[in-house]
Amino acid sequence: QVQLVESGGGLVQAGDSLRLSCVSSAFSSYAMGWFRQAPGKEREFVAAISRSGGTTRYADSVKGRFTISRDNAKNTVYLQMNSLKPEDTAVYSCGARYSRSPFDNTVCYTGESVYDYWGQGTQVTVSS
Repeated sequence: QVQLVESGGGLVQAGDSLRLSCVSSAFSSYAMGWFRQAPGKEREFVAAISRSGGTTRYADSVKGRFTISRDNAKNTVYLQMNSLKPEDTAVYSCGARYSRSPFDNTVCYTGESVYDYWGQGTQVTVSS
């Protein structure tokens, strides 16, 4: 069982920045993703990164403001969030998808259903 633990959330003002971290008990064989869920809404894709770190994908709503990265030596995936907006308020969770093939080193995933493990999430609140 893989355990994921997010941290770095908090209460900030619009325009501020936050960096979320997600530490995984198993990491190098997993593609990683960040998702978020606002009150009363479905969980939605935010950003994803391939197992190698060489491929990333972003939701249109965060493109240019958020950056996903990973440090395989620290078993950690990050989400740098800049120019935060009130509509970014949500619980942010990281997911891990086990690599099924040695050839998917550069693949990242935007669909929630393909992830194998999830963290508990960290709250991000952006005030106007």
